[in-house]
Parts: sequence; structure tokens; C-alpha cells
Amino acid sequence: MSLSGDQNSPYSAYGTPGIPGAPGTPGTPGAPGTPQANPYGGVPGGYGGQAPGSYGYPPAPPTPTGGAGGAERGASGWIWAIGGAVAASAIWASMMFATGAFSGPSPDLAGYAYTDDLCAATSMTPFKNADFTIAANEASAASDTDTANPQHSGSRQDAVDTMWCNTSLKAKSASSSGYSSTWLYNTATLHKKTDPGPEFAAGYRAYEKQASSIDYRVERVTGIGDEAYLVTQKKKDGGTDGSYMLLGVRDGWLTYQSTWSNYASSGASGTQPTGDEVATMLKTSAKETLQRLRDAESR
Repeated sequence: MSLSGDQNSPYSAYGTPGIPGAPGTPGTPGAPGTPQANPYGGVPGGYGGQAPGSYGYPPAPPTPTGGAGGAERGASGWIWAIGGAVAASAIWASMMFATGAFSGPSPDLAGYAYTDDLCAATSMTPFKNADFTIAANEASAASDTDTANPQHSGSRQDAVDTMWCNTSLKAKSASSSGYSSTWLYNTATLHKKTDPGPEFAAGYRAYEKQASSIDYRVERVTGIGDEAYLVTQKKKDGGTDGSYMLLGVRDGWLTYQSTWSNYASSGASGTQPTGDEVATMLKTSAKETLQRLRDAESR
């Protein structure tokens, strides 16, 4: 029911300003209404343009903006709002997990797969063509058993699969009068969770930046994988030799590194390979080895 202007309305403080004789308007009936301050800081005349008590329903309680009670009621509203946001976020997150949105991109393994014997896949042809042979097994100093050569191992994990092969080589022209040592270290890693591409080049360029007594030269190599870098140890005169060199290759999310380490004492006989010869051996071996790893996956 409607409230008469003659009645003592409990909502008279909300009088409609500027409308003569409006219910709850202070002053003489029929005289222009005098606007009064709204004690609740809201818009005079009700909520959403309706006067209090319209359509026979009691008005919604005003929302105070000041005072301790207002702060408590305001906080309650915020709690409800935050609770709704948390619930919505939980639903969104569950949907993302269900659809695999948080699993990241699928690894680009470029046709490669794990093998437990990288040595079997490693191409030794370029080194044999350069008159190197796989050194005979040597007796271990800790036991009477022979130390395997080459040596291989590997590890399979959720994030990465790692394979490695170490091979001791001996030049055919080497004699027993001097000491010489030549090693080839090969590693292959399948990155199954993280793309190694963005950081791959920086890892090899860092050889040029490091502060040490040894200087290195880093060259970009084309024609092997998606990208490849050759790192060569420099001599004191600025030149290079075949004493230490490594080749790093990335093909999709597979990374491969082949490292050559050669030492010959002054009394060792035989001709040592030059830096260019070693670089050619590493590149040729890497191409053939990577092809074998892909072929193994296709079988």
C-alpha cells in the first residue's frame, strides 16, 4: 500500500527534494520541498529511482558508506565478492588442467628416440679414415678386469633422456716411446619438457665470454640440425690446433655434443691431426650419428 503524505512516514528523511507536497517532504504541505542531507550518503529518493516503500514492498536497507557499522557491512560484501572470484578461478583452473592447457607444448623430438647404447649408433668412420683406431681395453688399476672401451650409459627421466659414449682412440703411427691420449666424448639429450632452443646458442657463445687463461673461438656451423656451433681452443699465438674441440648440435628438442680431446708429449711419434681435420671429423661423424639415431626410431 502507498503511504500518505499526511502520515508520519518512517522514511520521511528520504523526502523527494524539489517536489511540492511529496510524501515525507518537510515544510508546509504544498510548499516547495527543501532538500535535506541524506544521513546515509546515498541518492535521496530511494534506490534505482524508486521512492522507499513503492509497490507495497518495504525499501531495501541503505548501504552506509561511513562509520564502523558501514565498514563491517562493506567488508562482508567484499568477502562474498572474493569468494565468488575464488570459486570461478577454481572452476577455470580445473577446466585448464582437464584440457591440458597447463601441460605446455608437445616436445619436438624430430624423429629421435632414446637408445641405451649411444656407442653403437656413433659413427667412427671419419676417425678410422684419419688412421685412428679404438684403443685396446686397458687393465684397471683397481682390479684385474679390463676397462671397457668404448664406454656407454644412459638415463631415462620424465623431463629428459640422456645418453653418452666415451671412446679412447689411438693413432696407428703412435709408438710406445712417448705418451699420447686421444678421447672422443659424445652425449645426446632428448628434452621432453622444455624447448632447449632459446638458450642453446648462448651456452656455446659463453666460451668466448669466459675469463680464463684459455681462449676459445666459436663458429656457427650450417648443414647439421637446426643449429650447430664449433668451439675451438686457441693457442697462445692466436692460432688453433687439434688439441681440444667440441661440436654442439640442436635438432628440434634434441641436443648432441661431440668433444675431441688430444694430448701428445714431445717424445710421442706420429703426426697429430690439424684443427681443420678434427673439425671435419666431428662434423661428418655428427651427421652420420644423428641419421642413425633417426633410423633406429623408424625401425
